Amino acid sequence: MGEVVKDEYSTDYVAGQDNITPFGLDLHAPVFPITAILVFAFVIGTLMFPGEAKELLDGTKWDIIATFDWFFLISANIFVVVCLALIFLPMGKIRIGGQDCKPEFSTISWFCMLFAAGMGIGLMFWAVAEPVAYYTGWYETPLNVEAGTNEARNLAMGATMYHWGLHPWGIYAIVALSLAFFAFNKNMPLTIRSAFFPLLRDKVWGWPGHIIDVLAVVATIFGLATSLGFGAQQAASGLNYLFGIGAGINVQMAIIVGVTALALISVLRGLDGGVKVLSNINMGVAAVLLLFVIFAGPTMTILETLWVTSSNYVGNAVQLSNPFGREDEAWFQGWTVFYWAWWISWSPFVGMFIARVSKGRTVREFVTAVLIVPTVITVVWMSAFGGAAIEQIQQGVGELAENGLTEVSLATFQMFANLPLTGILSFVGIILVLVFFVTSSDSGSLVIDSITAGGKTDAPTAQRVFWVVAEGAIAAALIFGGGEDALGAIQATAISAGLPFTVVLLIMTWGLLKGLSHERQLLIARGELT
Repeated sequence: MGEVVKDEYSTDYVAGQDNITPFGLDLHAPVFPITAILVFAFVIGTLMFPGEAKELLDGTKWDIIATFDWFFLISANIFVVVCLALIFLPMGKIRIGGQDCKPEFSTISWFCMLFAAGMGIGLMFWAVAEPVAYYTGWYETPLNVEAGTNEARNLAMGATMYHWGLHPWGIYAIVALSLAFFAFNKNMPLTIRSAFFPLLRDKVWGWPGHIIDVLAVVATIFGLATSLGFGAQQAASGLNYLFGIGAGINVQMAIIVGVTALALISVLRGLDGGVKVLSNINMGVAAVLLLFVIFAGPTMTILETLWVTSSNYVGNAVQLSNPFGREDEAWFQGWTVFYWAWWISWSPFVGMFIARVSKGRTVREFVTAVLIVPTVITVVWMSAFGGAAIEQIQQGVGELAENGLTEVSLATFQMFANLPLTGILSFVGIILVLVFFVTSSDSGSLVIDSITAGGKTDAPTAQRVFWVVAEGAIAAALIFGGGEDALGAIQATAISAGLPFTVVLLIMTWGLLKGLSHERQLLIARGELT
């Protein structure tokens, strides 16, 4: 018999024990009303004074980015290093949900869901716009290379991949694995607060935990609302570019209503019949679109760009990750630090959703799937779209070559214009964008509902319906009442929340390592792990 090891992370707290049940709902008493009041007050204030709010909050956002650039970069590096280490450390054998737990979803469906929730929508817009911006010097250049040169092309691909590779997925993986471990291995509620149990112990079920969960819900709502709002504007631009129907408020509102309606249907069908099915379909369509771009576009250039992107990503990762003594301060604060703050502000939402669908996976399998596989696929995607766009510019072909990057939301469609079947390609691209929004809205409502229900994963469907409608209503109100100023103000708030959440993630990282180490000792003592 091995040495008896006491489980330090056992708790008598039950998910939802502090809940109230008005009108047949199942709501966590402090978290739901506080969140509702804060969101309502903030949205009303922003709608009343959109310009002033954007100016004030934008100033705060850029002050945070400029002052704490070093903190964001160092922290993101820590998250990646810890995730890579977990793939090889012995604790990688620990299985989420217990050593006998079986996965709830197939590997393909699981991957499609985490990828669609994580950043699928962003790849449709930035895979062309970002490398073109770096190559042409639209807003500074990485490491101060000369715009329009071969060096600029190579670094444009490497720097773009840097922003969409290991670092954002490392951020998501830390949050997701922390939540999954404490929820499914330690039977704690599936909420952000549970990851703080190693630090706060039973105090986490009191006001310190309430505050953590409220901040997570507010950040998630604002992040989703701004993405839905800006996405509606971008989708409207694409439809106008393709069909000439205009891109005004009426079209944007119609898009939001349509996306919300589809998300509502997805919610009513449940996780297995909703998000999973949509994610599988969307990733299949995305794969077909990717293959078409590769073989209908400059195939040999794209294949060469695969090597260029990969080698420049690896070769420049250390230099791009160093916050000290940078000569390209405007570029790395405006792009890299902005991205890191945005990914971190999204991490409660994406991390909790990934945790929700990852039961039954080992830690090693989990981190490999969340960190490595999306990075490899993103290399191919960015190389195809970005490589084709830069090749068109170098050959003097198309609108991007003639006028440069004039409107970010149209960059992908402008690249499609020089490929066969332009109209079909563009239409498929718009459909992908819209369905990615549906999966984000649905999975986001699942996350918000879980937190505001005290960590319960079986709360009434009506609550998820409420959150889906609320997200769409907030986005519509912001567009209708304040336009880009109101959306920008809320986005600035979400990004500013990245600073305190970086501290939260660092504490979660410590708690995760501590918890996994202790769990390994328990399993070895019980003879369940060698």
